[in-house]
Amino acid sequence: MRARTVELGLLILATLITCVGYILVVLSKQGDNLSDIDPDLQAEVGGFLAIVVILLLAAHVVVRLLAPLADGLLLPVAALLNGLGYIMISRLDEGLAASQSAWTFIGLGAFSATLLVLRDPKRLEPYRYTLALVGVGLLLLPVVPGLGVEINGARIWLQVGPFSIQPGEFAKVVLAAFLAGYLADKRELLTLTNRRLGPLSVPDARHFAPLLAAWGMALMVMIAQRDLGSSLLFFTLFVVMFYVATSRAAYVFTGLALFSVGAYVSWRLFSHVQRRVDIWIDPYADAKGTGFQIAEGSFALADGGLTGTGLGQGTPKKIPFAATDMIFAAFGEEMGLLGATAVLVTFLFFVGSGFRVAINARSPFESLLAAGLTALLGFQAFIIIGGILRVLPLTGVTLPFVSYGGSSLISNYIILAILVRISHNSTVQAAEELEEIDRDGSGRVGVGASTRAKWKAVSA
Repeated sequence: MRARTVELGLLILATLITCVGYILVVLSKQGDNLSDIDPDLQAEVGGFLAIVVILLLAAHVVVRLLAPLADGLLLPVAALLNGLGYIMISRLDEGLAASQSAWTFIGLGAFSATLLVLRDPKRLEPYRYTLALVGVGLLLLPVVPGLGVEINGARIWLQVGPFSIQPGEFAKVVLAAFLAGYLADKRELLTLTNRRLGPLSVPDARHFAPLLAAWGMALMVMIAQRDLGSSLLFFTLFVVMFYVATSRAAYVFTGLALFSVGAYVSWRLFSHVQRRVDIWIDPYADAKGTGFQIAEGSFALADGGLTGTGLGQGTPKKIPFAATDMIFAAFGEEMGLLGATAVLVTFLFFVGSGFRVAINARSPFESLLAAGLTALLGFQAFIIIGGILRVLPLTGVTLPFVSYGGSSLISNYIILAILVRISHNSTVQAAEELEEIDRDGSGRVGVGASTRAKWKAVSA
């Protein structure tokens, strides 16, 4: 149970950081007169501290009960990212902050439910083609007349009463499970190299059909939904998982070639793609029009300097859609290069932990699923941060766990739960394998009887 002790300590640290940041934001509302703090603000801070402590302790208890042998870093890192995001959202828009707190509660509920229901992710493997149909269906729902609505130029939303949801956020989880099942079944065929392409040995041409299908689906999403970010993310998921499954660079080069062709054709044919590229190349050509968002984000990063203006002391509200698309720029302004780097390092911790789960997984399906889900979150962070820093054209994807967005937050917590479950199951299976060695009389185990009993009880 050492992992749970580490997890609890890190959760306490994440809670302290979140609460201190929130207090600074609240105090900034007082202006320069801090001698007499508004009682309403005191109640607001007290209520927030209580909610944060209760939610995180509840999540820890759920993991302790349902996955006690899981990696101890995953939940605290996600909680820290979620907390930092909430701090900045409350700084930008109190109305969105209230909604985000509700979505966080629902997300943690989805996290707990996934851990409770999905006791063995390998049971999903036989249903891979069903998962493919469900994933594609979720992805295309917004383009169905009467169901989807267009918001900010992208048709990726479903309107359900007063709420809008983004089914593509859940489609990425389902499609990752499909790919893990498909590749676990076909990877031996996909690794065969019986063709020569110059100095390279490459697989048979028919094995590239899934990549072509992914390429076509990504283009379809970009054309029908005007969503560059999701199309890039889905195609990247396919390429990364093919490489992880096969270790064949041919799939990576093929993916890059297909991406280059698709990007060039899209740039030539679609005006919204041309606008995005033009803004990326020179946002200052129309800094008060189409390039306003990127220009303001760049100014905010420049104003932040090394240490930032301080929480509540900058002007990130000038940036359009600062709580969603541009929240990293808001961090750069008020927390400076050091704070923005801390956010990046936190993501690196999460990605590193996710890939460690993938490496330690005891089945090909779980290993590929963990790698794919981790790559999704890692590349999603890279795509949006790269857009803000003008490394890539800006797209509409959210910064995982940080940006405002209910669909994104819930799907991210589901991903977190799957990683936690795979990590726990891997530890249980490793212990069972060690116990088998011990039964053979090798004497190489050194696992106590009480620990074995706990492992048996948990696995049962």
